[in-house]
Amino acid sequence: MQPILSLSDFFARTGAQALFYTMGRQVAPCAAETLAAFERSELAWPRPWLGRAQLACVFKLGDEPLIWFLSLPLDEQGMIDPAPRDAFLQRLLETLGRTAQQMDAADTQRIDNLMQDNPLAFTPDLTQRAVLHARASANLGLPASEHLELAESYLSGQLEAEQWQALGLQGLADFTIRHDFDQAQALAHHLAALPVDVLRPLCHCLEHIEPSPALTQAFINRGETAASQGDIETFCACVRAVGQGERESVGPWYDALLDDTAACSPDLLAAIAARGWAQLEDAERLPRFIEALAADGRTGFAAVVRDLALIPRLRLPLLLSLRQASPDSATGRRLAGLAKPN
Repeated sequence: MQPILSLSDFFARTGAQALFYTMGRQVAPCAAETLAAFERSELAWPRPWLGRAQLACVFKLGDEPLIWFLSLPLDEQGMIDPAPRDAFLQRLLETLGRTAQQMDAADTQRIDNLMQDNPLAFTPDLTQRAVLHARASANLGLPASEHLELAESYLSGQLEAEQWQALGLQGLADFTIRHDFDQAQALAHHLAALPVDVLRPLCHCLEHIEPSPALTQAFINRGETAASQGDIETFCACVRAVGQGERESVGPWYDALLDDTAACSPDLLAAIAARGWAQLEDAERLPRFIEALAADGRTGFAAVVRDLALIPRLRLPLLLSLRQASPDSATGRRLAGLAKPN
């Protein structure tokens, strides 16, 4: 029997029905083949976050799904640092026995105890846990939470605006994952009237999906309104909400914001870097973003650039943009400053 050398091997050997999701940068499905290739050091992690591969493993051994949240360190090219993963696997196999075949209920209790003392374990924030629950439930063919129906009614404008206090975060997350075209249209029509207490958590859920064109435009409009009112928190929430939207719509808005010295703040730049990185896959927008980042002394220029450089599709364009920066540009001056010895 082949030894268990990876998390992928472990789940294949146990026979558990397992689903994997990226966390941190985006709560999104991760194919088992992608995880396996990453663990074989054949592939960089697709959505790195703060120098780590944050992963949710959702698997069923009995009636109830179990979830592991693992944060795996990455090297400078976004590839796996295998030593911490190997140490975790060794402890896991010592807990279950070297074969780890067909786990039962007693095994799950031992694993729970192991995970509580696991240096790779982490706890996602409430929104990411809600979105994961919504995604996994839908993928496993399970019903949504009891909060979905109320969220559907409220977000379609069937309830009074003041009734928002009855909404639950899980209902917003379930709506985000399960809503259809007609519901997206209804929400887009109703979005301008949503109280910020609903809009902001809804934005934080929607940043993990690609919003429809109608929703994208509605959030852009709402973001512009918030900016004109000086509501930076709502403005940045809208910027994040459309980060995965169609580039034809979102890209020009980001361009206008980056060119607007009044709008281009550290909060805006952080929102784009965290959730709008897909919009930076543009030969003109990426250097414009880097220049804006470099020009504002309040930003963590080096940390943000290092984090973005771990994203596989951005790494080479980003390095090229830095290399081509004029020495007298803000980017060139920042790089020169970083190169000076302390």
